Formats: sequence, structure tokens, C-alpha cells
Amino acid sequence: MLELAILGFLAEGPLPGHELRRRISQLTGYTRPVSDGSLYPAINRLTRAGLIERRADPAAGAARYLLSLTAAGRADMLQRLRKPADHEITDFTRFYVVLAFLSHLHDVAEQHAVLRRRLEFLEEPASFFYDNERPLRAEEIADPYRRGMLLTARATSRAERTWLRETLGEEPPAFDTACTDSDPYAPAAPAG
Repeated sequence: MLELAILGFLAEGPLPGHELRRRISQLTGYTRPVSDGSLYPAINRLTRAGLIERRADPAAGAARYLLSLTAAGRADMLQRLRKPADHEITDFTRFYVVLAFLSHLHDVAEQHAVLRRRLEFLEEPASFFYDNERPLRAEEIADPYRRGMLLTARATSRAERTWLRETLGEEPPAFDTACTDSDPYAPAAPAG
């Protein structure tokens, strides 16, 4: 995720390291803070791999560097966007990093292939809590905080799926606005 964010922001133009760090921190938010101890080793790896260049920035003073993307770096970034790893599709923050730079893929079919993978993941039954292999729904949980987690996840999942379908030009299932078994966080069907 960090390497894709570095490549993605540098695809928009050269940046000094401190500005790159600020932009990545704003993108990933408080849940995944970016420390110098993770950013600069990643920059060094990408530089050694020939994906980014580091050169002195005379306008900024001594010991200041400007980072820029190489042609190989652009090709690597595009490949990462075309074929994100499964955990980059399933993890909310990692997917948002992919989404932030997806417009760098100029082929709409490639963009849509990534969005379809995310939609397929969101349509799988899931929960934070299970009874053996069966996902538990919010209405089955007595703990108000756990129930709150599931209700929030339900609303977020529904909103994201709606946006994905609109972007893909797909019609929602007939009962998507109602709670159905295809909604991973939907309430349990009434008994009897």
C-alpha cells in the first residue's frame, strides 16, 4: 500500500519527501500513520529498483531531495493498479489507496475489472462475528457496541455497493435497498 501510494503521488509530479509523507498521511488517515521509519526505507527500495529517482533540490537548500517517477516506476504502478493483490481489494484502507490512483489506468475496462472485484468481495456474506461458520447479523448480537459495528458496516457496505454499481453502469438487485441474504450485514430473515 505504501509503495503504491508513493508511486501514485509521484505520477502526479515530483515531490520532496516531506510533502510526499504529508499526502500519504492525509490519504491513509489516522488508522495507518506513515512514519519516517516506514516511508524512507520504502523510498530507498523503490529508488534501488529504478522506479523512482532522487535528486538534489537546489531551490530547497542543502540535503533536500526531490523525488520523481521513472518510466519503469509508471509501468510498475500501472501493473499494481491493474492487478491489485487480494488484500488490497478486501482491506478498506488499502482499497482506497488503489481507488485514489485508479484513474491513472486509462482503459475503462481495466478500471471496471478492479471495481468488479471489490463489488464481488462486498457481496459475499461476512461479519466480524460468527457462530461456527455462519456470519452473525447485527440483530443477533446482544452487545450494543458489537451491534453498532455491524450496523455501521452494513450502511457503509450498502453505500459503497451502490456507488460501485452506478460507476459500473449496473442495475442493483431488485431487493438491494431492502435487507436480503446477499447483503453481508443484513438482518436475519424473520423466522417462520
